[in-house]
Amino acid sequence: MKDFIELYRYTFSYRYRAIMVIVYNLLFVVFNLLSLILFIPFLQVIFKPEVNTAYTSPKWTGNWSEVFSYLKDSYNFFMQELVKNDPKEALLFVCLSVLVAFILKNLFRYAAVWHQSELRMAVVRDIRDQLFLKALILPLSYYSDERRGDLMSRMNNDVGEIEIAVVSVLELVYREPIAIVINVVTLFYLSPELTFVSFILLPVSAFVISRIGKSLKRTAKQSQEQLGLLSSSIEEGLNGIRVIKAFNAIHQVYESFKKVNLIHQKLVTKAFRKRDLSPILNETLGAMVMLALVWFGGSIILDENDPNRLTGEVFLTFIIVFSQLLRPIQGIATNIAFLNKAKASQDRINQVLNAEEKIVEQAHPISLSSFEKSVVLDDVSFKYKDEFVLQNIDLSINKGKTIALVGESGSGKSTLGDLLPRFYDVTSGEIKIDDLPIQQYSIRDVRAQIGIVSQESILFNSSVRENIAFGMPDATMEEIKRAAKVAHADEFIQQLENGYDTQIGERGNKLSGGQKQRLSIARAVLKNPAILILDEATSALDTESEKVVQDALEELMKGRTTIVIAHRLSTVRKADEIIVLSKGKIAERGTHKSLLENKGIYYNMCSLQGIVD
Repeated sequence: MKDFIELYRYTFSYRYRAIMVIVYNLLFVVFNLLSLILFIPFLQVIFKPEVNTAYTSPKWTGNWSEVFSYLKDSYNFFMQELVKNDPKEALLFVCLSVLVAFILKNLFRYAAVWHQSELRMAVVRDIRDQLFLKALILPLSYYSDERRGDLMSRMNNDVGEIEIAVVSVLELVYREPIAIVINVVTLFYLSPELTFVSFILLPVSAFVISRIGKSLKRTAKQSQEQLGLLSSSIEEGLNGIRVIKAFNAIHQVYESFKKVNLIHQKLVTKAFRKRDLSPILNETLGAMVMLALVWFGGSIILDENDPNRLTGEVFLTFIIVFSQLLRPIQGIATNIAFLNKAKASQDRINQVLNAEEKIVEQAHPISLSSFEKSVVLDDVSFKYKDEFVLQNIDLSINKGKTIALVGESGSGKSTLGDLLPRFYDVTSGEIKIDDLPIQQYSIRDVRAQIGIVSQESILFNSSVRENIAFGMPDATMEEIKRAAKVAHADEFIQQLENGYDTQIGERGNKLSGGQKQRLSIARAVLKNPAILILDEATSALDTESEKVVQDALEELMKGRTTIVIAHRLSTVRKADEIIVLSKGKIAERGTHKSLLENKGIYYNMCSLQGIVD
């Protein structure tokens, strides 16, 4: 029930559209029934005219409770007189009346669909917006546990199931029940006896459909989860295409993909079969009821000794109206199947929307407009899950100083760099900026003071200009060019096909490694951060590119507080202090010269790289 209420809330997030859909669907139901019952008076006239009831012109008494009886009697009298005068004219009038009713019915149905299409896509857009925003807000630790392909599957395929459910909710609550009520009232009016007989098998139908619905939800959830694995498999294959080809692993990767794809195909097929079985069973049960009615009603008609026996025209009308009753009942069965399938997707969407935001900003954060004194790490420890990655780190970085973090892979260098902009929060201890813990500041303000240039240049499929001005859309062209010149990027940008308006492709794949890194540096220059984090900024470059990028980095570092994370120790000689990390702890600290004199870990690392002076 909770899932249904949430789907209902999604549907009525656009109340006007939802109400319009309900109103037009109601009019559709009314005119659908009206298009059928308009035949009744004519049938009563042409069936056995010798026993027809003679209608008299009714008189309006002013009692509004009798309005329907008055309208019915007026129409019956009108048809009676019309048939007496000219039966063919009466037939033409009925046909035209039914045609008008059919046209209005379909106009109202289209009006409902017109508003419905706006409603369903607006809801989908909002949910996808929420999911994407949540994905941006969630901490980096979330992405170490979840597959990106699965997250993309939730944003696309699971949200698509919610789109279908939005329509199903309106039809299930407002259209089909109203249609059933109107048709049932009409059936009772025509023949209570036959109506009771027709309801014998309906509880059986409801039980069967509910059992199928529960089973469908389980299968649908499994198929959606498998689709997430399939999306991840596709993403990994396309991203790793160079390595796959280089290691002749096409067949291996293809066979792995085929297995995942086969499991997905079987689960989806199973879900479709269960979903489609519900309306088929419902229609079969309805046909059984219909045949029972034909036998039972036919027996009443043929029994000439029964004073209450049905007339042929009433029985025929009853069968026609009852056939229309099956459509909304089948619609309920179909919509329930859609809702059960959507509930599985809804659960997966809610897993993301309700995921814990571990990096939480306090209710009234302090503004950090500028960096004035120092960054202090006070007894900082951190772990991702069970084992500590950093332990008891004490470090003070005064404004304008350059600190280098070195050590073997896995020693915690990059993790320490991720703690300062609050990509993660410390497990214990405190990180302070200007004597206050960073948790007391606005996250946005903290990150505004920090610029990051990492080993992997993260660029976007847009123009050079837009990539440099990323996060700063109001930057002028003069400011962008100035930043590019500081980053030694202006020269190669001018040589591109469209200069600063050149599209650089997905992840900047139209540029070389050095060019991409210089764009990243230009982006950091434009941001003009007080604190700079350089995370292996030159380690992936060739010697020539490294020299150009290193010159750009030195320009960027001027006058800034800088944390340099490096494997190539030649880039950290000029640092004011070098911190040597080993197994998450500070093993050594000092200047390049003093650490070489100690002949410890740092000395050994320098020796391996041929740096002993």
